[in-house]
Amino acid sequence: MKAQARLVVERDQDGRNVVRDLRSMAPITLVPHRSRVRSANEPALVHLVSSVTAPLGGDDLELVVEVGEGAHLVLRGVAATLALPGHLPGGSRARVRIEVASNAGVQYVPEPTVVTARAHHEAELVVELAAGALLRTREVLVLGRAGERPGSLTSAVRVRRDGGPLLNQSLRIGAPELDGSAAHLAGRRVLGTEVLCWGEDPVEPFSHDWWSLVPLARGGSLATSLAGDAVTAQTWLDAALDVHPGWRSRVV
Repeated sequence: MKAQARLVVERDQDGRNVVRDLRSMAPITLVPHRSRVRSANEPALVHLVSSVTAPLGGDDLELVVEVGEGAHLVLRGVAATLALPGHLPGGSRARVRIEVASNAGVQYVPEPTVVTARAHHEAELVVELAAGALLRTREVLVLGRAGERPGSLTSAVRVRRDGGPLLNQSLRIGAPELDGSAAHLAGRRVLGTEVLCWGEDPVEPFSHDWWSLVPLARGGSLATSLAGDAVTAQTWLDAALDVHPGWRSRVV
């Protein structure tokens, strides 16, 4: 299965954040929140729903998001993603490309991705930020369902701001000799990461037993957590957010 979905959010003349273009394609379904009139500084809220089982081996999925100047978007998942083996040869691929214009902001918060047995999945997130743009993006990876070995996953996160790189990070999981290593996942089966480009960064790193928050060299911060389950991993990411000075003062 090949699918491409598209979402464009802009700020209208009244200062409201509105969805200008929304194109879903199964399994990528975008559902805007329309239960009430949106006030002028409230971000547009869109939910990301998988309308069929995906990704399967052979799937090639892409989501393109554009946030216009001064606009703010919250894009949230509603259920975990299961990366599954398929009947077709080759693994599955999922790409998310986000462009954020000047003085705009986006929070991309999907639910966890579970890498099931025999799956071979590639995930890529590419974000282009203009000057003054804000970003929060979270990734939670679960190595297999309860009681099973995970398949393989390659995950890449690339963030650029004003034409220069902020973060270029790749991760490969699913190799037994690495997953139990103290230098890799230390035997934990859930890895959470969160990228924040949201105003003031911490002056120095913060850390606890199983989470950390590290300022990046060219701006922005990276939070990381390791846990035995997804709920705990996300709780520890929230703890990292709580000590980020820009996030505390400028939540949209």
